[in-house]
Amino acid sequence: MENYWKRIKDKKRIVIKVGSSTLTYKETGNLNYSKLEKLVRAISDLKNSGKEVILVSSGAVAIGRETLKIGRRPKTMAEKQACAAIGQGKLIMNYYKLFAEYGLVASQVLMTRYSLDHEKSYENLKNTFQELLKYSSIPIVNENDAIATDEIEFGENDTLSSIVTSITEADLLILLTDTEGLYTDDPFLNKDAKLIDIVTSEINDIHKVAKKSSDSDVGTGGMYTKVLAANIINPLGIDMIICSGKNPNILNRIMTGEKEGTLFVGKSSEECDIRNYLISKIEK
Repeated sequence: MENYWKRIKDKKRIVIKVGSSTLTYKETGNLNYSKLEKLVRAISDLKNSGKEVILVSSGAVAIGRETLKIGRRPKTMAEKQACAAIGQGKLIMNYYKLFAEYGLVASQVLMTRYSLDHEKSYENLKNTFQELLKYSSIPIVNENDAIATDEIEFGENDTLSSIVTSITEADLLILLTDTEGLYTDDPFLNKDAKLIDIVTSEINDIHKVAKKSSDSDVGTGGMYTKVLAANIINPLGIDMIICSGKNPNILNRIMTGEKEGTLFVGKSSEECDIRNYLISKIEK
């Protein structure tokens, strides 16, 4: 039987998604600068080893909340957008400064559904990613929450990261989260729940194995959206890993072929129009 974990070390272009709950303190919702520094160092190591890396990072709204001293999740769209507008600038400033310490150049790409729905915007976005990677920049991607409305937002970054992975024709998507991976049941409620090592087929009844909501006051996803992300990219032949982001050094272990979390194995890919395929997937 093929060792699916060992083949991970041969992946060249990697998308890494980190959520707000991984980058912030659970008690306060404030940014964990130590965790951010460790994440940047781990990604810099991957980059220096010859990998191309794209980072999809949440955290803008959480940082905006911290700056404005709002001790809860924003209740209105306008409040969320104000937090995002303030927080996104601070988030990218931190990334830019930290990557620069390792001689690397970060760049910012903000997206909405408009980028996918309109062919010209889609082509421009795809070309932008290719140019940034050609110049060895590390694109930092987030939803443009400062202007996004219900009609043009993705809603959470698990879906966004699967779209970025598809558009950039990446080899692997890694979701850093606050759990070890996908379990047979909710591990917080069932002590007998077991970690699933490998998933080799599409999960159709996601409700049985994944919650729709996040336990965090700053996160917006949950395991449900992560499994959906796998169902989007696996048919394109792309592998995905869900693992704990508690220690970002896990990235280095994964890229040497070690088992960490849950690996969703990509199927044999078929030629298709990626843009139309993605639109059909996220509209379901």
